[in-house]
Amino acid sequence: MTTADGKRVVVLGATGNVGTAVVRALAADPGVASVLGIARRVPDWEVPRTAWAAVDLRDPRSAPAALARHLRDADAVIHLAWLIQPARDPLMTWRTNVLGTAHVLRAVAAARVPVLVYASSVGAYAPGPQDRPVDESWPTHGWPAASYTREKAYVERLLDAFEHERPGTRVVRLRPGFVFGRAAATEQRRLFVGPFLPRRLVRPDLLPAVPDVPGLRFQVVHATDVAEAYRLAVHRPVHGAFNIATGPVADPALLGDLFGARPVRVPRPLLRAALATAWRARLVPAPPPLFDAFLRLPLMDCSRAADELGWQPRHTARDALLDLVEGMREGAGLPTPPLRSRLPRGRLDELATGVGERP
Repeated sequence: MTTADGKRVVVLGATGNVGTAVVRALAADPGVASVLGIARRVPDWEVPRTAWAAVDLRDPRSAPAALARHLRDADAVIHLAWLIQPARDPLMTWRTNVLGTAHVLRAVAAARVPVLVYASSVGAYAPGPQDRPVDESWPTHGWPAASYTREKAYVERLLDAFEHERPGTRVVRLRPGFVFGRAAATEQRRLFVGPFLPRRLVRPDLLPAVPDVPGLRFQVVHATDVAEAYRLAVHRPVHGAFNIATGPVADPALLGDLFGARPVRVPRPLLRAALATAWRARLVPAPPPLFDAFLRLPLMDCSRAADELGWQPRHTARDALLDLVEGMREGAGLPTPPLRSRLPRGRLDELATGVGERP
């Protein structure tokens, strides 16, 4: 409940890449009195004015009651909770991401929370052009073959229905590009690359070439910048969708310059076949349909975020990518379960998950 000291904000998915950055941004905001961070596992991480609670969105028996209790008297809910892995078990990700979001929406309605800010994604968009940016009106049909993009698109439909039924709730959907930061670099290596990439090889001087694949053009944003967008969305009287990304567009030329490597043209079918082979051999956790979706993402026009949200990124795409690479090389992390820099038994624990079979 809003007091003279500020707002009470609940952050779902508060221990991951974006969540930890959002919690820090809110904790430093004089307009926020308290933050409740909700995650599947409570972290050993202390942040000023922040309390923690454990809720497993996959559990239909306990999640609704727990959410109703924690969302009572909240001024805003920021819903970031999302399970990317296990990609080999799409039923589990569906239960967390789609059915879990349905639990959240019902709890927001029951608690009469006035503001809901949801973490959508560029992945919610249907395939689009890469020679011109699209605004927030571009269709959000996703790429149907990949569970991540399919689930992001489905949740957009849940939000459509929620907005129709709850016109008194201000709903904001942020659709960021790829979110990178030093603290989450090790987690992202685990999620997308897997356990077989040695840290010592993540060095620009060891990479002679980068693949120049048709469609390899994407947008990124630094975690601290996207956190600022969420903070602004809590306070500004805006609603609807906002594209969030920084420049320049990442392409083979930028990646080649970043790594001091030469872009080498690679046919898309050849690279996809190699990734599919690695997927079947359980060498990588990211499935081939995610690669298909990645190469079909549209470029986003972020002018609405600047004009209406007042958002301006402080980091360039190069800054964000450098933080990712340096964080991977250093084994960076934070004392939260998703961002731990090292698992108890190192990469043996990653192998024990089946490389994309279990979270």
